Amino acid sequence: MQIATWNVNSLSVRLPQVLDWLAANPVEVLGLQELKLTDDKFPHLELEAAGYHCAAFGQKTYNGVALLSRQPLRDVVRNLPDLADEQARVVTATLDTPQGPLRVVNAYFVNGQAPGTDKFAYKLRWLAALTTWVRAQLAQHPRLVLMGDFNVAPDDRDTYDPVGLAGTIHHTPEERAHFQELLALGLHDSFRLFEQAQKSFSWWDYRMLGFQKNRGMRIDHILISDALKPLASACQIDRAPRKNKQPSDHTPVVLSLHD
Repeated sequence: MQIATWNVNSLSVRLPQVLDWLAANPVEVLGLQELKLTDDKFPHLELEAAGYHCAAFGQKTYNGVALLSRQPLRDVVRNLPDLADEQARVVTATLDTPQGPLRVVNAYFVNGQAPGTDKFAYKLRWLAALTTWVRAQLAQHPRLVLMGDFNVAPDDRDTYDPVGLAGTIHHTPEERAHFQELLALGLHDSFRLFEQAQKSFSWWDYRMLGFQKNRGMRIDHILISDALKPLASACQIDRAPRKNKQPSDHTPVVLSLHD
């Protein structure tokens, strides 16, 4: 089975691209971030016609996340129970597979703006609450995936300019420490389980020919639990959708699991 994550940066704009990508890449599960639409505007009919069950958690203009699955989704939880938050950033659900239940947490992590700002302090609070949530979920669900737009480049090799961008948002020691705390729960960065090309990124700025010059960052991740690690057979960044007309600034990351 294949599991993918994609920040679409407006589902209303990018829905045709999502449907085209799913037709060419019929993954079992797709996590979407930055829907930028309310639940009543979510395109259930179109995605169900494409063969997907959906659990959406939307918000007007900003944020919003959704899980798309070939199998029915159950035990859906929206947002982080231990954090009072008006932002629609997390949706968690279980799907049943032949190998057993799979718990999936799909999240749009806080951007944080810049170190020292209120938004950065919010990001650190949010990351702490997410870690608490994932720890509890792992205790109940050994087969677990945490994926989404993390807004964290966890290592110098995950950014196009590690020296020039050192200490800036997405690259701070605090953000990277939180990423390591998630791994310490018993999760694994699936992309790094395999040999990868240098300068492999999942996001590129729209400005200054960011994609054409490969001035990007790897900030979209799929973390998997100890129970799933032996099943991982590949993890790839699909750059093709970034070449679309009116693309998202992010592109999908796809994890393959064997039986």
